[in-house]
Amino acid sequence: MGTNGNEIILSDRDHARLSELVETLRLQLDRSGASVESSRCLELLEKELDRACVVNLADLPADVVAMNSRVVVRDLDSGEKLAYEITWPGEGAAEQQSISVLAPLGMALLGYRTGQVVEWPVPAGVRKLKIVTASQQAVKRSLS
Repeated sequence: MGTNGNEIILSDRDHARLSELVETLRLQLDRSGASVESSRCLELLEKELDRACVVNLADLPADVVAMNSRVVVRDLDSGEKLAYEITWPGEGAAEQQSISVLAPLGMALLGYRTGQVVEWPVPAGVRKLKIVTASQQAVKRSLS
């Protein structure tokens, strides 16, 4: 988990909404007898939220991956470049290359900056991704 000790930065708005989402999902998983994998993913997200540097949305650096950000990454194992939009659960569309914040890769990228290398466990092992660019255009529009 983590990215070699790199700090992650979240807006106060994203942090609050993600914290509420985690709490809701924790209750649902407890009632339904969650799988080990679901519980593990939720614990990873909780740890990321706990260690995040939380800033006012207006003070969020432009190169930070936030909710609704468009991010381009390079897979350091394959060299492949991939582009995603980080979305809330149920809001993305596959044709728009969106990825839910609850997906392992969505969790991995959130809060990191352009140039950082992210290492994150996924079902197939550990992925190493370098963030090439991050654009918060959708986030900034929502302030208007």
